[in-house]
Amino acid sequence: MSELTLTLAAARALHLAAQGLLQPRRKKAQKSDVLDTIRHMGMLQIDTIHVVARSPYLVLWSRLGDYPPVWLEQLLEEGALFEYWAHEACFVPIEDYGLFRHRMLDPAAMGWKYSAAWMRERRAEVDAVLAHIRAHGPVKSSDFERTDGQAGGWWQWKPEKRSLEVLFTAGHLMIARRHNFQRVYDLAERVLPDWDDRRTPALDDVRRTFVLKTVKALGLARASWIADYFRTKPPRLDPETLVAQGLLLRARVQGWDDPVYIHPDLADLAAGAAAGNLAATATTILSPFDPVVWDRRRALDLFGFDYRLECYTPAEKRRYGYFTLPVLRRGALVGRVDAKAHRREQLFELKSVTLEPGVKISDRFVRDVAGALQRCASWHGCPQVRVGACEPVELAGLLQAALSGAEEDAR
Repeated sequence: MSELTLTLAAARALHLAAQGLLQPRRKKAQKSDVLDTIRHMGMLQIDTIHVVARSPYLVLWSRLGDYPPVWLEQLLEEGALFEYWAHEACFVPIEDYGLFRHRMLDPAAMGWKYSAAWMRERRAEVDAVLAHIRAHGPVKSSDFERTDGQAGGWWQWKPEKRSLEVLFTAGHLMIARRHNFQRVYDLAERVLPDWDDRRTPALDDVRRTFVLKTVKALGLARASWIADYFRTKPPRLDPETLVAQGLLLRARVQGWDDPVYIHPDLADLAAGAAAGNLAATATTILSPFDPVVWDRRRALDLFGFDYRLECYTPAEKRRYGYFTLPVLRRGALVGRVDAKAHRREQLFELKSVTLEPGVKISDRFVRDVAGALQRCASWHGCPQVRVGACEPVELAGLLQAALSGAEEDAR
């Protein structure tokens, strides 16, 4: 394959095709599609905020359409997936366990995810938690009563929870399953009894594999994008080394000074993108933790979309809302929606809808966006959609009218 030159639109199309977001899915999803989707992305990031569906479920919905969320937990319990720190906390295909074993064997290098001081100073308590699990079986954090007199909260974990987490990061414990989305911890040797550390690949092989997996998952990648995907630490492998070995292809994107890299498995897809043959027709709603937008720099490079999740920003300083969902429409990120699912009332509230500067509103645009919002709302069990503030202002009436029509059609 000679060195391709892609337009920015073609680069976007190639990226979305690799991510499974280029065109609407035509077939009803099967359970195996959940695992295949995670394999294509390399991982599925976990987040517990649920003003709408929790992030991992929403990332899958964006690609698969309606599907039973319980399939994800079933795949974890069946051993097809495991949980570990990949990009952040993620579901990862079980066949990739060995790639992460080096992180478990050197947990002190994991930063805030592991506390060497806790392990050192609370060793007896940590050992007691481990002994309890060995004797009595899997546990949830909630199985331990709080005894330190403090309130709960993300930054005030009870001691047993902290011990569970350091044991998890060090690979002594694994997540056997989830119960109401709570982690259920068990001994690693019981969850993965056939594992032998002699199967751990060499660190150089791991670094190479992470680069190759990243480039394939992204469709194309600038060198500066690669490390963030699996959060790899120095020393890092120069992708040019892999080009010289025939393991990556080099290409160009018009207007960018540096090259991009493409996995050979996607050579034909890339050629189709360069020829203008990849038509981006999908319109959907994305999670804030979707791979398409989780790297702010990459989203800005590819889509001109400056995205920051504001749930950790003080309310008075938020511009767009607490938990804004990017709107992907026909190859472009055209806006963001601050939504909340009121499940008891079966109402999907659009607190705000904000379009990107320069986006042109047409009848087709409104139908596309309204259709995606209605599908998302219906999947949440909230068929009624209420539109709040919009920017531009005239979008509110147009969306509400289109949504009312979509709701009538669905009846």
